[in-house]
This record gives sequence, structure tokens and C-alpha cells, in this order.
Amino acid sequence: MNDNNILAVILAGGKSKRFGEDKNLVKLGSLSLIEHVIQKVKEKFKKILIIANNDLKIEKSNDIEVIPDHIKGNLGPLIGILTAMKWAKKSNSNYKWIATFPSDTPFFDISIIEKYEKKIIEDDSLLYFVTSSEKRHNIFGLWSIDLLDVLEEDLLKNNFRKVEDWANKIGVKTINIKFEKFDPFLNINTKEDLSKAEKIFKDYKK
Repeated sequence: MNDNNILAVILAGGKSKRFGEDKNLVKLGSLSLIEHVIQKVKEKFKKILIIANNDLKIEKSNDIEVIPDHIKGNLGPLIGILTAMKWAKKSNSNYKWIATFPSDTPFFDISIIEKYEKKIIEDDSLLYFVTSSEKRHNIFGLWSIDLLDVLEEDLLKNNFRKVEDWANKIGVKTINIKFEKFDPFLNINTKEDLSKAEKIFKDYKK
């Protein structure tokens, strides 16, 4: 895939309050949660930008760049998205979109990238989110860089914090993903979620 116009972004800047520790570093099998996500994203992208405010203890690589939120404070995932857009603008590249992935969702289907590419060609929205089982996943998104200015204004001046609220204001289209066994977009917010993921992982590896 020619990924020159899409920047892969892993959002790992959350505080993991519900989990009780940095969930990015928690092991599922032999890999940490964020390492699972990195491995999947690497299947489709040569370059990965990770937004994180803590040490992720991952192997350094020229293909993976880790940067913090460009503004500190409890601004939520939107500040990570804005940070990625600003990085893309300054990187002297041809990035026109960012594809965002949460760091706590180890089972997601990377084939969504092919669906993203089709949506770019259709050119009927500046923002797309994934849905599964009638649930919208607001961090699995394809965001046009053209949204940068309005996102910055809404985040810093108009006090938007929730991705869902801002997306509804802007207008967002969805890409539905069907599944048979378990929802691949399960995200791990609590220790109970991790226990569920560990059970899934045993079957997932077969």
C-alpha cells in the first residue's frame, strides 16, 4: 500500500485511571498491549507516530516516533489527534489524513485500512469512524488534515473535550465491520476487560 497520504497514529496518552496502572505496558501473552497494536499497524504502514506522555518501554526504531501531547493538561484524546495533525503538517510529507488507533485494543482487524482507502477515493466526508455491533468506536478513525484548524479552535477556545461530541458537531460517517466470534474492537479499560481479553487471546492464537 502506498501510505504516503495516511499517517498511522497510535493514541497512548491516556492516564489509565480505571485500570489502576499504565495499561500500555500490561502484558497479553508475551507482548504488552501497545506492542500488539504496533505489530498490527506495521503490517500496513512504514511509519508510525505514537502520542504518549509516559515511557512506553518499546524498542526504538526509525519507523516509530513517539511524541507527547503538545499541550499538557486533561484535554482528552482530541489533543492527541491535534498533536498528530500538527506533526503531519510539519513533517515535510504528503500526509493528508491520519488513521488513529487506540493503544488498548489488541484484536482489531487491520483490514479496515483498505476500507479507509476506498473512503478517501469516495471523498464524501472529512471524518470516518468504525462501527461494530451497532457501537461506534470513536478512536478508530480516519481524519482529514483539513480539520486541523477547526479542531484546534474547538479544543482550545470552545472547550470541546469528548471525541464523540466534536465528531457529531463536525459530521462523521461510519464504516461498519462485521464479526462472527467476538468484537475485534474490544478495548481494555479495566482489569475485568483484561481477563476477558486473556480468554479471547487463547482462542485467538489457535
